[in-house]
Amino acid sequence: MANMINLTINNIPVSVEEGSTILEAARKLSIRIPTLCNHDDLCVAGNCRVCVVEQIGNRTLQAACATPVRENMQILTNSMMVMQARKTIIELLLSEHNADCTKCYKNGNCELQDLSNEYRTGNQIYIDLVPLKHYTIDQSSPSLIKDDSKCIRCQRCVRTCSELQAVSALSAAYKGAEMKISSFYDRPMHEVVCTNCGQCINRCPTGALTERNYIDEVWNAIYDPTKHVVVQTAPAVRVALGEELGYDPGARVTGKLVTALRRLGFDSVLDTDFTADLTIMEEGTELLTRLKKVLVDKDTSTALPMFTSCSPGWIKFIEHTFPELLPHLSTCKSPQQMFGALTKTYYAQKKGINSKDIVSVSIMPCTAKKFEATRPEMRDSGFQDVDYVLTTRELAIMIKQAGIEFMKLDDEDYDRFMGESSGAGVIFGATGGVMEAALRTAYEIVTGREVPFSNLNITPVRGMEGIKEAEVKIENVKPEWSFLEGVTLKVAIAHGLANAKRLMTAIRDG
Repeated sequence: MANMINLTINNIPVSVEEGSTILEAARKLSIRIPTLCNHDDLCVAGNCRVCVVEQIGNRTLQAACATPVRENMQILTNSMMVMQARKTIIELLLSEHNADCTKCYKNGNCELQDLSNEYRTGNQIYIDLVPLKHYTIDQSSPSLIKDDSKCIRCQRCVRTCSELQAVSALSAAYKGAEMKISSFYDRPMHEVVCTNCGQCINRCPTGALTERNYIDEVWNAIYDPTKHVVVQTAPAVRVALGEELGYDPGARVTGKLVTALRRLGFDSVLDTDFTADLTIMEEGTELLTRLKKVLVDKDTSTALPMFTSCSPGWIKFIEHTFPELLPHLSTCKSPQQMFGALTKTYYAQKKGINSKDIVSVSIMPCTAKKFEATRPEMRDSGFQDVDYVLTTRELAIMIKQAGIEFMKLDDEDYDRFMGESSGAGVIFGATGGVMEAALRTAYEIVTGREVPFSNLNITPVRGMEGIKEAEVKIENVKPEWSFLEGVTLKVAIAHGLANAKRLMTAIRDG
């Protein structure tokens, strides 16, 4: 049993495990200590000092996020000294911060703005003490914008990129007042190893990192009478959108999503699940083809294991980090790009519309999809497969701009043309969903039977626990697949790029 430490916070006794921080002990008592650099997903940093608390008997204030508890500590989180120090720290941050909040993309969803309102601070109280700086706005990436004028140097982005993603595209450069968050040699973001995953955006407490916004471009396309605007939505969006528009997290709002898109003015509202099913069939069939080449034809040049190619962030990561493993990638386009290609070819032909007059828009949960749409490989038809990619947040903004009362909408269905799909495509939105769907499909092709798991879920390969592995023994196969009789198929799932790096290293090193 863990050793327990006894202390008091605001004269309230509490016992916590040895090694806990003051911040963790306060949370156990439902006492909120504000912080800007701390995040549950990341290691302790203690950079912002907003979380300072008073320890009775100690002359200096302590950072609650980085100070471990000790026996009989007496902590005050809201003494006069603490409150004044916090207010001063926030005012100092604001004094070198671009506080034009009404124009900021994070207005209303900014942690620094919230603390400024809470502590009733002025914007630039100490402006005379802060030297003028020339800040840059890096808009080179198709996925994100880096605005140094809004950075408070909390380093959440740096730790996210290195700890969670193992990419290290961002780092802290220089020291003291000159310190800044920089890319390698301060190169533009589109020139460095950034995978465009957007995880830094999710953890940035201000507007220093935001997704590249294409709302105006999409509105212009909708208002252009010469354009036919087609929109596709990813499986995850139907769940994530509700949280942005007043629903509890996890609420499914598919019908209202479709209705809202039609009211926004899209000419055709389609479901990416359609091409998710195509991806499943293509990747499953490609896996079987590779197995045949290795087991029957004894082709030593065929790369196994095979990796999925659905995630553009993952693709860019392996291009930078493991280029020698590129032959292991599936040759399939992602569902987004398959849909875009079909929209500019098959859809255009069936609808009798010139491809140049079609604008293809996708609603995706991942900023890397914006980068994927701009890749030069994604224009086989002579036209860009997908013209604009919006995130769930951007779609929520458009719905609000249009004055649509989302919660009051009736439910409607996707357009039937290229709008039907199976349940396999839906689980693309879950970690391991692509693997599960492809494996289920390949198993049924080979055996003619459903996978012998409850509810068709290959549960060992789905979840959020870093890396998972599973084995499926193939038995009683169809005659044409006799070479797979008794073969045990091994699969693995990695959640996040840091875990993917661990898995790829293990594969590369044998």
